[in-house]
Order: sequence, then structure tokens, then C-alpha cells
Amino acid sequence: MKNRTGILSDGLITVILLTGAFVLCLNIQSAFESSALIPLIFNLSVFLISRFTDGYSMGIIASLVSVLAVNYAFTFPHFRFNFTIFENFLSAVILLIVTIMTSMMTTRIKVQEQRRREMEMEQLRADLLRAISHDLRTPLTSIYGTCEAVLANGELPERQRRELVEGIRSDAKWLIDMVENLLSVTRIEGGALNLSVKSTPVEELTDVVIRKFKDSHPDTQLEVVLPEEFVSVSIDPLLIGQVLLNLLDNATQHARGMTLLRYEVRSEEGHICFRVTDDGCGMEEAELKKLFSGMPKRDDRPADGKKRNMGIGLYVCAAIIKAHGGSIRAENRVPHGLAMSFRLPAEVASDE
Repeated sequence: MKNRTGILSDGLITVILLTGAFVLCLNIQSAFESSALIPLIFNLSVFLISRFTDGYSMGIIASLVSVLAVNYAFTFPHFRFNFTIFENFLSAVILLIVTIMTSMMTTRIKVQEQRRREMEMEQLRADLLRAISHDLRTPLTSIYGTCEAVLANGELPERQRRELVEGIRSDAKWLIDMVENLLSVTRIEGGALNLSVKSTPVEELTDVVIRKFKDSHPDTQLEVVLPEEFVSVSIDPLLIGQVLLNLLDNATQHARGMTLLRYEVRSEEGHICFRVTDDGCGMEEAELKKLFSGMPKRDDRPADGKKRNMGIGLYVCAAIIKAHGGSIRAENRVPHGLAMSFRLPAEVASDE
């Protein structure tokens, strides 16, 4: 059952379009002394009402109102209802049939489009479920096998034991990140992505992100470039921090041949641009177009054998940036490498 807000919105659209059609027809009749276009104009208004409202009710109501309006104001005798003349009665019946059919057709098209979107979403969920099952199995198998090795060899050398434990920690960290992204996807699709917005200095946000990234990737060479002036943005720092960590982690996992990772923040015409670039292998243009869609990639594993994240992390990034009123993009660099960036409205940019 539709909520009250939806009903009021549909009613407002209906009243505005019917009133506009009525006023336009009055002007046409006054200026040209002709009624030939009037039924077409009301038909158009009914079509638009059916297109931009839900269900059949508003379209059918608009059809009935259109028939009465044409008979009352634009059919002789003017400004009186008269269905006794056969021509008036026949024109009213034809207009009613045409407008009701238009309403039904446009509503059916909207229902079919909704079903198509639902089928695409179901297919996406099925693809994600298959990909998740595959990806979770790999680190879990690795953790299980490593634990078996440690238990079976109680007197392992310290160095070998430490390497095995580091492997377990790395796989566990990857699983935690995967679960966090999946929970974020659930909140996004359920409309429960709530922002706790506050004024956040870019330097403070960067310090937190870089510290967390260095804890997970101590051997990755990272270049950090920040604006000279003091800059702050109104954001949810936890969510934007998650976006930045996802972009940095994505580069370390997928940028084959990377030697330098660069994190840059700069002011751009009232916006703050966050940019993560690498000098790795880049991506095919076809993959770039669906990078933030959440669609799984065709290959089961990257060429270097690293774990992949199926685009879920980047899908979450795009949703978070959109919720902040920003935009996100990815592009290949020349001669090689990949750049991912997003823009957010700047709150303060001064040099005090």
C-alpha cells in the first residue's frame, strides 16, 4: 500500500498537469477559435500523469476529468455539460477510451521496467553470492591449512612460525575487510546508510588513513601530497576513511608491477579532490566502465594470484561518495598506471 507522501505527490503532479492543460487549451481556443488540438493536449497530459505517477488510479482519474473538462469548457454549448448531442457523447467516449488505454499502457511499461530491474538485481545477487563463496573459500582454506601445519609441528623454528602466523593474520585481515564491505552493501541496498557528518580537517583524516594503511602494508612505498593551505570538509570521517583505504588497498592488490603509490589531496574550484594513483598495469577500458558497479569480474583470480575483492569495495566507495554529494571516477594514466579520484564540496579553504 502506498504511503501518504506518495499519494500526495502523485495527486500534486495530476493537479498541476491537468491545470496546465486546461489553461493552455483556454488560451488556444481564445487565440485561434479552434478546438482541434484540445483533445490531443489533454491526451498528452494524461500520458504524462500516467508516466510520472504510480499505479492506474491517477491516470484513470485524469482521463475522467479530461472528458468532463473537454465537454464542459471546449464543446458547444461552452461551459455547460451536455451529453445529449450524439457528437459530444461520441467524442467524450472516444477520449475516455484513448486516455484510459494510454494510462494502462504507460503503467504496464513501468511495471515491466521495474520487473526488468528486479531481475537484473537478482542476477547480480546470484553472481555476487557465487563469487563470494569462491573468494571466502580461498583464505579460509589457507588459514585452516596453516593452523594444521603449526599444530602438527610443535617445534617449528621461530622464523618459520612467525611467517605462518603472519599469513594467518593477512588472510584474517582480508576476510574482515570483505565482511565490512558486504555489511556496507547490505546497509546501502537497505537504505540504512546513515551519515554522521562533521567538519574534518583534511590533514587529520589523512593521518588516520595513512597510519592504518601503513600498519597493513608496511613495505608499500607511498607518496603523500597535501595542499599547503588549511582545508576541511563536512564528511562522515569513518566512511570517507573507508573509501580511501579501499582505494589504496585496491592499488596494492591489483596494480601489477607497481613501484610507487601516490595519495594526493588538492583544492579545485570549491571542491576537494582526493586522488590515488599508481604506476602499475592499468585496466582495460571495458573494465573501467563497470568498475564501480559491483559486478564481479570474469576472471576468478588476478594474474599474480592475489585475492580479489570482486568490485564490492569499489561499489561501496561509489555509494558513500554519492551519499556525500560527490563524484568518483577512474582513468588510465599515460604511459601506464591507474588513477582513482573523488571530489567533495569544500567547507573551508583559507590560509590563516
